[in-house]
Amino acid sequence: MPVDDSEATVTGSPNWGWSGSVSAFLGSEESGFIEALTAHHHRCMGMPPDAGQVTAWRNEYRVLRACFSRIVAPTHSPLHSHGLDPVAWHLIFEYELPRERGRRPDVVVLTGAQVAVLEFKDAELALSAYVDQAAAYARDLAEYHAASHDRLIDPVLVLTRSDLREPAHRDSDGLLSGSEVELVTGLPSKRSSDPRPEASRPSPYQVTITGPSSLSEVLLSLAVRAPAEPIDADKWLAADYDPLPSLVNAARLIFAHEELPHIRRAHSAGIPETVDQLIRAAEEARDRREHHLALVTGVPGSGKTLVGLQFVYQNHFNDRGSGRTAVFLSGNGPLVDVLQYALKSTIFVQDVHGFLKQYGGDGRRVPEEHIWVYDEAQRAWDASRVREKRGHGYSEPEDFLRIGARKPWALMVGLIGEGQEIHLGEEAGLRQWNDAIARMDEPWVVHCPDKLADLFPAATRVELNDYLDLTISLRSHVAEDVQRWVELLLAGQLESAGSLMEDLERQGFDIYRTNDLETAKAYVRERYAGQHDKRYGLLASSKAKLEDYGVDSGWHATRRLRVGPWFYDHPDEPRSCCQLEEVATEFQCQGLELDFPIVCWGRDLWWDGEQWASPPARRSKAKDPHQLRLNSYRVLLTRGRDGVVLWAPHEAAASNPVFHGLSS
Repeated sequence: MPVDDSEATVTGSPNWGWSGSVSAFLGSEESGFIEALTAHHHRCMGMPPDAGQVTAWRNEYRVLRACFSRIVAPTHSPLHSHGLDPVAWHLIFEYELPRERGRRPDVVVLTGAQVAVLEFKDAELALSAYVDQAAAYARDLAEYHAASHDRLIDPVLVLTRSDLREPAHRDSDGLLSGSEVELVTGLPSKRSSDPRPEASRPSPYQVTITGPSSLSEVLLSLAVRAPAEPIDADKWLAADYDPLPSLVNAARLIFAHEELPHIRRAHSAGIPETVDQLIRAAEEARDRREHHLALVTGVPGSGKTLVGLQFVYQNHFNDRGSGRTAVFLSGNGPLVDVLQYALKSTIFVQDVHGFLKQYGGDGRRVPEEHIWVYDEAQRAWDASRVREKRGHGYSEPEDFLRIGARKPWALMVGLIGEGQEIHLGEEAGLRQWNDAIARMDEPWVVHCPDKLADLFPAATRVELNDYLDLTISLRSHVAEDVQRWVELLLAGQLESAGSLMEDLERQGFDIYRTNDLETAKAYVRERYAGQHDKRYGLLASSKAKLEDYGVDSGWHATRRLRVGPWFYDHPDEPRSCCQLEEVATEFQCQGLELDFPIVCWGRDLWWDGEQWASPPARRSKAKDPHQLRLNSYRVLLTRGRDGVVLWAPHEAAASNPVFHGLSS
């Protein structure tokens, strides 16, 4: 078939390296193609590509020229009966996902009404990381790319050194006992010491694995499945891409006076409405010269902290000329450190203990702010803990309300996490806030969701508002049931947890279990190679006792961890979590997140055949040491955005149902 090479090729965009029709691609010269991709790489990364990258591009060019030469040949003329003209299909090379520095699918093919995402690897075998990386690209385009929301999106892994004659598909058995996926006839499976067959669990983004010789047949078979209106390539390239930023990156955007992306999941979860309701509560307290307490509840990862930061930002930079109005406070020292490190400021975010030391107790100092946002307010210290640490007998809730009483008006906002009390003195929870109101001479108005209405009989007025209850987890992209899975797991409902885990994996939240720590490390390194804004690292319980395996989460080791650099620095920096050397515990990661944590399961929580058990804590002052152990693992298991690798040494994994498909 003659090739029309008169069609202009779009190059030089900040968001892609080469874009054009199949016709234009077949009429292009390799040298010009490589030059365009090289210039794009330099724009994106600030440096020229290395020799390995250039070799990979040359391989892609040659494989795809052969592939599309076969596709446009007269032998495939029946494609026209499906309304498909492969000459007009559109190719986009090195499309950089906006706002996600370093993430670039190798090739996007718009085959009429369908989107094929091609990830090329110079390999014979498909590593788990390769497969999951390709699936994640498809998932994120479907979730965040405006022109892809209602399209068929198919990830394809192309192994350029494979002689695979027939395409294979991903089979996710969740066991990571070797990093390779063998390409065999039929379904490939992850190598496992467990000989039991595992059922294939199809995913909305099931990855097709192919070699160069069968790529043309793969693209043809995918293309004929999409009878909808053809995609306009120009509109697709110009469409908004609004990813879910990490908490730290979101904070940086907010306080740099930049718009947060219009995140569909955040909007569907009601976050803008929650912020609006808090603004109304602040206006009501100010206009009526009253004292108000607003409580925002939510599951881990539901955006409570993001709500608090957005609310503080909108009040801090107010247009009333009244100076600094609001401050974000947290007793979570690592969260404060990371946010201050990222924002390069100690004004917007402050440590609650320092704040209360300065203004609390029987002192008469009055802070400038009228609005205080207290993150994880259910963890507020009780009176005995305050007496031990600060020398007076007011609980932290009472301390805050006494400070508010010194102001003509005040709004205290408590962000309430559920089931995450992990420190001594935190176990009294929400009851302390009603007890504090009962001790006040001034009336206090409470704003809260309906489920908390009965907890505040001491309030002068309770205004119910279910916009103050955030029920959808944003942390894990599309897997809204991660928190529920962890709840079922730690409640010992293993069969239900196992069923839900399969659902999570189908939704694109990857869960792996392994007793080989080096395999786990290799997986995350390979999956996020070159993706500078992605973060992965080692997490372990503070009581794990895994020092013999190179995972030291004891007090002496973790007290040296600098959490700001650990969570925020570039992956190549020596203190970055991505170095996979230093370990963060439940105390250092609560309220923060990683894209893919490696959770190291220790000897402090095991299954005794009927329920979870933990060692006796003979010298502990905790009211319920076992519950604190469960809560520690609840925190660790809910930190991931893309998924989680669970690692335990062989002897620990042997008696843990998590490592045996969650069957008791």
